Amino acid sequence: MSGDVVHDKIHFRHDPKWSSRLAPAEGGGRLVCVACVLEMMESEDVASVRKSYALSGVSGVLKCSPGAMRELLQQDHRVSMCFTASLLGMLHTAEDTVTLEKVHQVLVQLLLELQSEVLFRFVVDEIHKQLSDQLSVKAFWPILHLLGTLVEAVPNVAHSLVTQYVPLLEHLCSALLYPDEALKASVLYVWLKLFGGSAAQSLPVAIRDRVCILLLQTLANAGSPQLIKNCVGLLWLLVQLGEAVSVMMNSPDTQIACDENQSIHTSNGQLVCQNQEQQSLDHCRLPLILKQLLLGGDEMLQVTSAKCIASVLVHSPIQYSAPFIKADVPEFLFDRLASTKSEALLWSVYSCLLLLTEDPLFFSQCHSVYGIESLVRSLKEALWLSNQGVQKQGLLLLSEILERQPPGVRLFPSGPGFAAVSEAVIAGVSSSCLLVATQGASAASALFRLNHQSRPVQYSEVEKLVEAVTNRFSELPLLSYAHRRSSRSVQWSGLSSQASRSEGFLLQALVCFQAACRLAEECASEPVLKENSFTAPSKLNQAQDTLESLCHSLLHCCDSIWIPTVIRMCERAPSAQMLQHFYSILSSQFTLLPPLMPVFANKLASSGFYRLALEHKGLLCAGNRNPDLNASCCGFLQKLSVRLLSQSDSYQYDVEEVENLLLHNLPSLCWRLSDWPSLLREAPGLQLCEYKGPRATQYCVLIILHLALQQGDRLLPDRTVFSSVLWLLHSVQEQGVCSLPRPVLRSAIYLLAVTQDKIHSLDRAPLNCISKALSSCQSFSSLYIHHPALLHFICRYPELAEKFGPLVLELWLTRQTEHTDAGVSMTDVQEKGEKRECHTEERQDKKPDTETAELLSLTEKYPAVILTLLDMLCTREAALAERALGVLEALLRGHRDYEVDLCAKLRPALLQALQRFSVEIVGHGHVHTKEAVNSLPLVLKLLCAMQASDLPLSSSYSEMDGVHFKLLYHVSNIAGKLMPTNTESLLPALSYLYCCLSLCPAHCTDRVSLSPSAVFRQSCLHAALQQWTDGPAADSPLLLPLCSIPLSISLSSLIPAVLQPSTPVLPHYLAACSLCSVSCLRFLQTLLDVDLVSAVVCVSTGPVLVGPRPPGVQDGALYPLGLRGTECLSTALSGLLLQKHELLLRASVNCLSSLLGFLQRKSHITAKYVVCQPWTRFLLFCLLSSGDCCLLHPAILRLITLVRGFTKSHTCHSNQLLQHSSTAVRWEPDLLQVMEAVEKRGVKELSQEAAQALGLLLTQIHSSVLQPPPTEEHTQRVRNMMEALSLQTQAESCIPSLPSNILRVGDVSVWLCDFTLTTG
Repeated sequence: MSGDVVHDKIHFRHDPKWSSRLAPAEGGGRLVCVACVLEMMESEDVASVRKSYALSGVSGVLKCSPGAMRELLQQDHRVSMCFTASLLGMLHTAEDTVTLEKVHQVLVQLLLELQSEVLFRFVVDEIHKQLSDQLSVKAFWPILHLLGTLVEAVPNVAHSLVTQYVPLLEHLCSALLYPDEALKASVLYVWLKLFGGSAAQSLPVAIRDRVCILLLQTLANAGSPQLIKNCVGLLWLLVQLGEAVSVMMNSPDTQIACDENQSIHTSNGQLVCQNQEQQSLDHCRLPLILKQLLLGGDEMLQVTSAKCIASVLVHSPIQYSAPFIKADVPEFLFDRLASTKSEALLWSVYSCLLLLTEDPLFFSQCHSVYGIESLVRSLKEALWLSNQGVQKQGLLLLSEILERQPPGVRLFPSGPGFAAVSEAVIAGVSSSCLLVATQGASAASALFRLNHQSRPVQYSEVEKLVEAVTNRFSELPLLSYAHRRSSRSVQWSGLSSQASRSEGFLLQALVCFQAACRLAEECASEPVLKENSFTAPSKLNQAQDTLESLCHSLLHCCDSIWIPTVIRMCERAPSAQMLQHFYSILSSQFTLLPPLMPVFANKLASSGFYRLALEHKGLLCAGNRNPDLNASCCGFLQKLSVRLLSQSDSYQYDVEEVENLLLHNLPSLCWRLSDWPSLLREAPGLQLCEYKGPRATQYCVLIILHLALQQGDRLLPDRTVFSSVLWLLHSVQEQGVCSLPRPVLRSAIYLLAVTQDKIHSLDRAPLNCISKALSSCQSFSSLYIHHPALLHFICRYPELAEKFGPLVLELWLTRQTEHTDAGVSMTDVQEKGEKRECHTEERQDKKPDTETAELLSLTEKYPAVILTLLDMLCTREAALAERALGVLEALLRGHRDYEVDLCAKLRPALLQALQRFSVEIVGHGHVHTKEAVNSLPLVLKLLCAMQASDLPLSSSYSEMDGVHFKLLYHVSNIAGKLMPTNTESLLPALSYLYCCLSLCPAHCTDRVSLSPSAVFRQSCLHAALQQWTDGPAADSPLLLPLCSIPLSISLSSLIPAVLQPSTPVLPHYLAACSLCSVSCLRFLQTLLDVDLVSAVVCVSTGPVLVGPRPPGVQDGALYPLGLRGTECLSTALSGLLLQKHELLLRASVNCLSSLLGFLQRKSHITAKYVVCQPWTRFLLFCLLSSGDCCLLHPAILRLITLVRGFTKSHTCHSNQLLQHSSTAVRWEPDLLQVMEAVEKRGVKELSQEAAQALGLLLTQIHSSVLQPPPTEEHTQRVRNMMEALSLQTQAESCIPSLPSNILRVGDVSVWLCDFTLTTG
């Protein structure tokens, strides 16, 4: 066959045992003759091509038929030895490279096939011999190549070389001194293979050191790519050996030369070339060589060079960094970063620089300043690559540089530089790989140092970084404990790895956020940074780039994202390290934005953070574990407590004392909450220091329980708290301690008060203990806490209420008064007159405030509180007495049901107070004591409020005797003694008298006129009215006439025997405030009804009203009003009607009716003139054009009826008047408009009063003759409407009728029945 390995011409001479036909699996076979191959190799007559073919056949047999050649050659070891020797000989004789490669291949395959130690030694011996005897450098190459291949392929060869063939190794070292670079490449190939295996560990030290030095010399002068490649390859292997690195780093910076006159071969076969003494590291050659490789254009060499640098530095960064730094290697490494996108090179350079940063010399020579820009630029490029390891390594390098950079040298002096690095870090934090994001967060933490901030500080960039870290939380796979248990075991490893990476990121994010908070605190402490004085003018108006904006962002992120995320993570597995940073972050928030801290502190406390922090302390810090976490928790609890205390008025003077107590005792309070009751029940001995010791720890627990409970966080059950506090008070008193510290006692009382609801009534012993504790404090006000529970607790027990009830009520009212005074400025700016009255009416209608409502609830449970309030009203200072009056007035307005009648209970006490005031008021109306000056007006106001709230139909009003008459008597007596200028007391006194006159039966009113002080009272009224008539000063109140006029109305109906005052009344004063005008109109109505003649009131006149004397006929008939006064009064009434005020409408229509009646009785002509003038038509037109609500108002209907009826009754006297009357009220459109409005709304929707006024108008229309006469259809509509009105029931109307009770306007009482529309 053509594939047989035989020589046909000589094969016949060979013994068949040296031949064998090999049958491969695919069929056929190849004949191989070892003898033929051996003769061909040794024969010079056989062509090189034939030899190469034969060697290829042998190689194929060795490869495809393992064991076949071994069977042939093992028949006689001499043959195998000869065959091997012939192949070795061909290494010198073969000239073409193809044949040489075949020889190498067959030799190696043969040795591996035979696995003969003897054969291995033979080959190595022959190689050693040939290297020793060879005179041609060119002949070295095949031998060295074979040796390198054997070392790589046969591990035993490498081991034999380093242990048994040291001379051969020395020859290999000597071969590196030859100038031929190809030979050097071959030698280095052998060394490369030798050091690549495990045999390198057994290499003699001298040989290894010599190789290191020769390698540096060779690499320094290498020119060919193959030599450089082999040198760098060997260098990479050597730098991984610590001893070799030490030799190379200490080698001198001189070439190793041999004496030119010395022969290369010595008698003993060794090269005579010795290494010089090692020099200092400052002159080592390796850094320069590696820097030179970095400068080359081959990227692979650059990568290997960087790897070698990293390998060298790994052994001892502190020892070996200086030579590289002094050789400016970091500068060249940074330059490579700026010019490459190779992932391998980036990784290598990052690793080198990372190791170099451990030496302070790196920063002192400003390499970090030189290269930071290149690093940031390369980071931005690397973050777009797919290799996440490179990204992580680059961010790690940035973190280390930022961490180690000296504070005195800034890396980012300007804003753009900081913005660039911030952008790169944000990209790292936003990476999809959590490991990269975690390293990015670490870089952000280092970037947040104050020395890295530019001028001006880029607060917006810091805010963006914080937001980038925060936004990653939504992507974190935070697995709950239930999810972990439900996951399959196969999936658990992946889930656990995810959770672990999430926890790692969250931990680093917490460090980052804490660094941002620390940066904000440091900037806030430096005015220059806080104000950002160096901000460019174009950015001055950018509100976002400020420290305040950053603080707001930190607080918002902490509140909305960080707190929920950390709590959710720590629910399943609390981490001490994570919680340490978490509580430090919470603590730092209290210094960033002080104005928002009250809300933030309340939110934290009400959300259970007291419980959370205390549970973490008890769980993780007991037994002196995790001291850092303990300190962080204590700092947070202390700041939270101090913040809450500073918000409380009760603790404003004790904050420093409580802070000191918490500072000394919180660290030792590492108990679980379930163990706190036993802690409180311990009875420690006396302690020398007030702030330290077991007792102080109990005090600390009380304050924390108080603050937590105040925010709704019940750390312990109420019963447990109540009993524990009682026991503690008892224990302290048993030890003979005079008193607890004031803030501790305050907390104890608060806890007792708030937790009392589920406790049965206390016995005498615990009450005595509590009373003794309260009495131990010199000032009860210093223990007071403005909380309803304290009120109820003190008033619940008579023993405590008797001693402390008035005090606690006084403090409650005082605090409420202070809160009310804070809003006085809002009331002060209100205008006088009608606006003030409307405000007063609204104030009366609205519900009482929360604090007053709490007192009302208290009086309902404990009626004795009412008498205490009444005593305050009569005996305390003005502000407190007024507050007590407000509560009692609210109580009277509430119409609450009590066991006893409230008014009947108050009247005897008020009677006693009035009797005392009557004695204290001396001559000329002066009050003798300051107490009476403050209390008298308030007592009178309370009497007025009682009159307004008491039912007028009760039996107490049937007879004016008993307490009612005595009260009336004393009020009347006091009013008569007071000076007219004492309006503060006169106003409620006269208002009370007016209410009595309005509410009491008619047969009892004469008792008022017979009272001893009636004359003084009338004198007072006269003076008041005179003052008002003369024109009140700007500082005099207008409410006194408002009270005096209704009282005069009531008095004008009496028949006194001794009253002779005269009170002039002028119409132009109707322009006063609304209620004053209403009262004046009511007064005028009463006087006009009696034709301006009364035994009580004497009405005078003047030229302004009646003209010059002697008066004319009409002025005489209308005296004292006169014609001009009639015109002025009618004009004023028309103007008041147009104001459309409810009471003004009613009072004006009633007064107009009385005026027309007066005129009808005195002068018919004047009456017709007043009604029929064009102004009346204009008035009706304006009122009828104001909408249906005004059109159907009872007063407007009454006005139309009045004008229509009056003109109708006088049409026969004058044709001229008839003409005017026909235009005053017309059927169309006036009356027809009223009809349509009624039909549109419906008769059933009208109020009773409006229906009555409409009925009178329809009756008048139906019985009169209209001009022009209405049509039959209109007449029928009038009839239908009258029938509907006759069928209307007394059901409630949608339009509310005027209430028949007393209207309270400030301190003035008005009986609304006085303003019912008259129908006569």
